Amino acid sequence: MAARRRRLKKRTRKQLQGWGAVVAVAAVVWVAGHWSLVWPVLVAVLAAAVVGGGGWALWRAHRLAVGQDRAWRAQEEARARELSMAEVDALSWQDFERYVAELCRRDGCRDVVVSGKSGDLGADVVGYLADGRKLVVQVKKYAAHRSVGSQDMQKFVGTARLEHGADVALFVTTSRSFTKDALGLALRQDIVALHRDLLGAWVKGAHLATLIPLNGSGGGTRRPPV
Repeated sequence: MAARRRRLKKRTRKQLQGWGAVVAVAAVVWVAGHWSLVWPVLVAVLAAAVVGGGGWALWRAHRLAVGQDRAWRAQEEARARELSMAEVDALSWQDFERYVAELCRRDGCRDVVVSGKSGDLGADVVGYLADGRKLVVQVKKYAAHRSVGSQDMQKFVGTARLEHGADVALFVTTSRSFTKDALGLALRQDIVALHRDLLGAWVKGAHLATLIPLNGSGGGTRRPPV
């Protein structure tokens, strides 16, 4: 029984092979007899394949080039922002204000505007955080050894919210620290004090949202005077 099944399968396989050969021969004969009709179609198919393959290769090359260009531009922009503190110190006060604005934009702030003039009532940089809150920034470019005093802080406290409607008020300085009175006032009035060390972290890539809660840390006690 098993031998009969094997013979049947073998016979069926031979029959299929035979029919396949017949079909192949018939196809060759038909193509030979109708070559004038067949060859333009073959040429068109081959041409379409070549053009399609070339187009796909060009598209891939274009996408790769665009991706590499975007990556390069992103790296250049990041490198341009990540200045050393020595380079920050070398900026003019006007360029420093513009640089702080650029840091805000880097961290997702929108509609960022630089006042760039005297009489701005403490609003050197104005914009909106990613969550929609209004950000008002006072920028003071002082020598590193200086401390921001209470008088500077009082002026900003008096205008940040009443005059400019700040939801988040940020005081940024190149100074090493705020005086005890200035920092105490900032903490009581919910002003974010960003001294030189925190500014350095911001410059090196720390996100503004992570620096706001640190308010004055590293430049002296965060506890307001009793």
